[in-house]
Amino acid sequence: MTGATAVAATLAAHGVDTVFGIPGTHNLALYDALARQGTRLVTPRHEQGAGYAADGYARISGRPGVVLTTTGPGILNAIAAAGQAYSDSIPLLLISPGVPTTHPRRSTGYLHETKNQSAAMDAVCAWSHRVTTVAEISSALAAAFTFFAAGRPRPVHIEIPADLLDAEGEVTLPGRGGLPEAAAALAGARRVGIVLGGGARNAGEAALRLAEAVDALIVTTINGTGILPTHARNLGPGLFLKATQAWLNSCDVLVAVGTELAPSDLWTDFVYEGTLIRVDVDPAQTTDATIPITARAETALPALATLVANTVRPDHAPRTDLAEVVRRIGEERAALSAPWRAELEAIARALPDHAVIAADNSMFCYYGALAALPHRFLFPTGFGTLGYALPAAVGAKVANPDLPVCVLAGDGALQFSVQELATAVELGLNLPIVVAVNGGYGEIRAEMAARPMAPVAVDLHGPDFVQLARAFGARGVACPHDLAGEIGAAFAADRPTVIVIQEQS
Repeated sequence: MTGATAVAATLAAHGVDTVFGIPGTHNLALYDALARQGTRLVTPRHEQGAGYAADGYARISGRPGVVLTTTGPGILNAIAAAGQAYSDSIPLLLISPGVPTTHPRRSTGYLHETKNQSAAMDAVCAWSHRVTTVAEISSALAAAFTFFAAGRPRPVHIEIPADLLDAEGEVTLPGRGGLPEAAAALAGARRVGIVLGGGARNAGEAALRLAEAVDALIVTTINGTGILPTHARNLGPGLFLKATQAWLNSCDVLVAVGTELAPSDLWTDFVYEGTLIRVDVDPAQTTDATIPITARAETALPALATLVANTVRPDHAPRTDLAEVVRRIGEERAALSAPWRAELEAIARALPDHAVIAADNSMFCYYGALAALPHRFLFPTGFGTLGYALPAAVGAKVANPDLPVCVLAGDGALQFSVQELATAVELGLNLPIVVAVNGGYGEIRAEMAARPMAPVAVDLHGPDFVQLARAFGARGVACPHDLAGEIGAAFAADRPTVIVIQEQS
């Protein structure tokens, strides 16, 4: 659909039936689309009046007031109303066109040209966002409505480049649905998959009940690890495995709970084409769902499990051979973590079931530990920083001194924050810190070889980590024959222990 139609359809999906504003050269496509949608268009005599009218509408109706202006002077005329709405915590959505996406930074004399109208609105509103594609329009508007509902409401401005209003693009509108629709889809499904992200942290028991009711398997994202206990239906954090993704694509219904289904979890451009049920507190995360459920996982999943259990399902053809799915995923997981099999088995023996692993963006962690260990992980997904593990473990131990926490990191990552050993020693934290040494940035080294190119700036001189640990006042152990025993000793110590192993390059 066109950008203008996307605006009108998305506003309607969020219950908007009235818009205040003044038409102008650049917003005619919006007025046309809104009129065709059946939206009531109220025309004050000045854009500031449109803002104040939408403010009054919001205060009395309890719903966000929506303002539509043209570019430049139109939206800037409404800026005083935005300031008032900010002061009084009023949910005001201001929508305006902006200069086209092809417009240069320098001044060209374009009609209503403004140096940076989004920055001007951002200075007065809670935030202002300029979209850059037709596909982004619906999610940007959904983000505004999420913001209004999630906390203290304040005005928000969305700028849409004028050329996008008539341009066509793929648009995913907010779906319609809820618990009854989701239960009906699940009751009639032949194969069901469940994905749990970090947002499902308090809904593990309900997720298992749902999986039992629909004969499903559960896979977790990295941030969702440790939500479930060891269980025949729990595949663990294997969303990035090809075998897992093949299984997901064989499911006619997929339930994704508290997860973005992000590339940083999937590692590929995975696309699911079946019926997608998404449970999330953020409506903007559910715009691509067949059946969106905007709720906390701990509220929605128990209710959904009960609804499904009470629904009489028709007879189905035999479901997927779950044992075969588990076998294939297990084989791929084992192959991925094979270079560190002995070390990972030792770590698994040493860690209690309730232990937490603080892991860094190191090959040993994401190819090894994440594929092989079932524990809860603290891991820097998405932004993908280095140097996360050690200070994150310090914070976890401060939050819960009795919690067993183990640090896993490569030598390159650990050097980003190795100075926090001083903090761990000062606090007397019994942290096992397993550092896998491969002499630099192994992942980037491999990517260089794949280009192909000669390795540049990735082979690092590293310190003697054992001696460095001791210099900080920590314990240090090099290449132990009994890794599990050394981790156990570290948990019993009165200070952190650095345990050095040799990582595969």
